[in-house]
Amino acid sequence: MDHLTRLTLFRSEAAAFDEAVRRAAGGGREAPLVPSCPGWSLSDLVGHLGGVQRYLAHVLRGKLTAAPDPSDLSLYAIPADPAVRAAWPMPDRTPNRGPVPDALLDWSAAAAADLAGALSELGPDVPVWTWSPDRTSGFWARMQTIEQAVHRWDAETVTGDPAPLDPALAADAVAQTFEVMAPARRGWKPAPAGAGERYRFRRTDGPGSWTVEFTGDEVRTEADGTGPVAVEAEGTASDLALFLWQRLPAARLEVTGDAPLLDHWFTLVPPV
Repeated sequence: MDHLTRLTLFRSEAAAFDEAVRRAAGGGREAPLVPSCPGWSLSDLVGHLGGVQRYLAHVLRGKLTAAPDPSDLSLYAIPADPAVRAAWPMPDRTPNRGPVPDALLDWSAAAAADLAGALSELGPDVPVWTWSPDRTSGFWARMQTIEQAVHRWDAETVTGDPAPLDPALAADAVAQTFEVMAPARRGWKPAPAGAGERYRFRRTDGPGSWTVEFTGDEVRTEADGTGPVAVEAEGTASDLALFLWQRLPAARLEVTGDAPLLDHWFTLVPPV
């Protein structure tokens, strides 16, 4: 997927997220819980995503090659409005069930717009800090488009049935899980050494499958592999991506082979 396509999808998903959170906020009532994010309220979801986007816009616009201090609240441009400060997520106060002020939602929408603008201005090849070996602005374009789409889905779970992820974006999210997220999560949290576990994830709404093998500390991925695997999971690209992001249960997929090994995935790839 090219950079311009990603930015178009990012902006579309950001607009859908904004619409969903404003609908869910309900005009000043108690902040609802987000069913797909245990322990989070709508305020927590909005504050999390907007905070990440403000932080990364600062990294991108400054072309920073080292991570800024995430505890520096000046990076997030939090409005001085006391209602916004009261709704801002705090580690010892989650979930925040107070009313979700309009100013927090405006701040969130502006954060997404600022990040989109920074990504558009830089293009995909500018060296910047990331937590990945890929230290380019294009890494953040890919990562944040996926994160924006998943959190849009989260926001829509508050008020009804969420729309699936765009098929092309979802397929990219599946590949990115194996290429980027799985190795990173195994480094961030304790995970057992791979013992040769082999998985296959197959799309049902388009061409493509991914074979993943865990050997020692390595995560090996093969596109459209044909070799034997212990378990295979089939579903739409959206359902596969949302399963890998722990939004949907394995029951939403067609599973053949060693079904319990699919649950073991989240031991090999610890959630963050």
